[in-house]
Amino acid sequence: MYLHGTSTINEHGLLEIGGVDTVKLARDYGTPVYIYDVALIRERAKGFQNAFEEAGIPYQVAYASKAFSCVAMVQLAAELNLSLDVVSAGEMMTAKKADFPMERVHFHGNNKSPEEIEFALDLGIGCIVVDNFFELSLLQEKVKTKKQPMNVLFRTTPGVEAHTHEYISTGQEDSKFGFDLESGQADQAVETLQKDPFLNLRGVHSHIGSQIFDTDGFVLTVEKLFNVFKRWQHQYNFVPEVFNAGGGFGIRYVEGDEPLAPEDYVKDLILTVKKEAEDAGMNIPEIWIEPGRSITGDAGTTLYTVGAQKDIPGVRKYISVDGGMTDNIRPALYNAEYEGVLANRAHEEHKELFAVAGKCCESGDMLIWNLPLPPVESGDILAVFCTGAYGYAMANNYNRIARPPVVFVENGRTDLVVQGESLEDLLKNDLPLRSKERV
Repeated sequence: MYLHGTSTINEHGLLEIGGVDTVKLARDYGTPVYIYDVALIRERAKGFQNAFEEAGIPYQVAYASKAFSCVAMVQLAAELNLSLDVVSAGEMMTAKKADFPMERVHFHGNNKSPEEIEFALDLGIGCIVVDNFFELSLLQEKVKTKKQPMNVLFRTTPGVEAHTHEYISTGQEDSKFGFDLESGQADQAVETLQKDPFLNLRGVHSHIGSQIFDTDGFVLTVEKLFNVFKRWQHQYNFVPEVFNAGGGFGIRYVEGDEPLAPEDYVKDLILTVKKEAEDAGMNIPEIWIEPGRSITGDAGTTLYTVGAQKDIPGVRKYISVDGGMTDNIRPALYNAEYEGVLANRAHEEHKELFAVAGKCCESGDMLIWNLPLPPVESGDILAVFCTGAYGYAMANNYNRIARPPVVFVENGRTDLVVQGESLEDLLKNDLPLRSKERV
């Protein structure tokens, strides 16, 4: 059994996280419930930051809030001196509600609306990452009308494909994100941005995918982009003062996953940027990265209560839990794999394999296909590990199932940071049929 962060098995055979008994958490908050190990979040963030500090170069570590965003998480990011990557008005509003320093907010997205761009300008965010020409024209119109300067990076697709699932690979040329290097789109973006009196072109952004376990893709991206930078220096007198390498740093979900430590991802990135800049006779740019999953992913654990069981002799044993694709859609979306344990009997020998089914009316609502467990009983508490990224963030109300609460744990203390939805919450936006008005 692989235990993440502060997770331990206590003398009574119960799973503890952050010094708190998870069976008690399930009893106090109900299930499903997301539990976050705050100490592990701190450790992950510091790992990235320490590598830059030791190298002595300017940097920003921007937490990619798409992985998991709520007011408390954004406040924790501020406490940890992280910047913040946002992609919507909702994520910007969360930052505002959390009193996050707006100068450390970076606004991403491939289809920013005029209203979202205006909202970003009104909030005074620190940087907009421009994704395409349509958006660039919208931004130019807004800053001209408001006579408001704005720092910008522009996103490139460097033509590097990370070894990851096709749905989460974003650095290849054929991508919905960014300006293509090969076609000359990126060159045109440089020219256009340089001429705009209100847009301060600070640098370039790239992101090659997610759940990456080595640094080869990042190294290749840096080398490829610096070859372009040398040409831009000669052709446009433009040398990026910021290089944003994006995120995508992997975590361990299951046996066989072998991610690097945060600092090891960053060390190779820094060394390559330094070498390429020095070889090109350029100043070393400020390096930005955008870890999301690698900060919160393995810090999250979801607790469920086991209900029905189904034994198909000679085929498979199913256990059903009181959640599923409504609180974790990743297995259904791209066959994501997880490990877990019976939190109330974590010390017992794992004798059998079970398929863990969700309660939604979908055959594809399966959380884990082959999970070794002791003989399971109805009422057992199942803990599924590494659900801290894209679990709550992608939670939904399919089958009109309420979203679970979120609880932070640290040093024996618990903090409810997101209340679970009630049945009334599910109906609060519904309006009655007004049949007479339609006749």
